[in-house]
Amino acid sequence: MLQVYTGDGKGKTTAAEGLALRARSRGLKVLFAQFMKETPGGEPEALRDIVGVEVIRFRDVLSPLFNKSVTTEKLREASLKALEKLNQIIAVYDLVILDEFIHLLRPGVLTEEEAGGFINGRPSNVEFVLTGRGAPPWLIEMADLVTEMKDIKHPATKGVKARKGIEY
Repeated sequence: MLQVYTGDGKGKTTAAEGLALRARSRGLKVLFAQFMKETPGGEPEALRDIVGVEVIRFRDVLSPLFNKSVTTEKLREASLKALEKLNQIIAVYDLVILDEFIHLLRPGVLTEEEAGGFINGRPSNVEFVLTGRGAPPWLIEMADLVTEMKDIKHPATKGVKARKGIEY
């Protein structure tokens, strides 16, 4: 199946990490691939070190919002290379989580045809989970499960900065 965790609220990555933990506890082989996060939280390392989830960080796939040197062209090139690498390794996994993958679906980065072809081209035994804000309608239509995290109230609106161990 294809699962999508999207929306403007907190919890998309955390939900995916919880699923990774559940899957490993049942003997599934899990890959957690992360895009766009330069300063990741400790959860992927804990999943790797404690429960044996394979973790890959695509450090060249960075957000232009936080990295002024990243152009759309550089992001596109790095994203296509990441897809190539993933295509080479995903067949051995039962569950592949692509954290912040949805951000690669912005104009100029991955086209619907490229991303859709990658998703649909995965081996039939591999479940995909995609996270990130702003899932486009075509992805929602393609998915078997879609969960939207909605931001109703958040301390950041009162100036509270992200807290280590809580938000990251």
